[in-house]
Amino acid sequence: MGSDEDRTPPAVVHDAASERFTTDVDGHLAVLDYTWRDGAMVITHTGVPAAIGGRGIAARLTRAALAHARTAGARVVPECTYAAAFMQRHGEYADLLG
Repeated sequence: MGSDEDRTPPAVVHDAASERFTTDVDGHLAVLDYTWRDGAMVITHTGVPAAIGGRGIAARLTRAALAHARTAGARVVPECTYAAAFMQRHGEYADLLG
């Protein structure tokens, strides 16, 4: 029997029309919402249900959003407190701050 760490994490899905990144973990939907403002990706909300908290899911969603912004050549405005704290802790994303 494998442990939870042995499993491949569920995919993060980008729904550009809804301006949202999602992942479904054990039947619970975790989300990162954003909007575009003046050419910048504004991260407005990150939500992970308590039932699946503490597994790094918000970080995975945030990394996916930041990778998308980088690929798009966009600046990022982290209005969500989680995203702001994440970007402060991970200096490799400092170039995206707008």
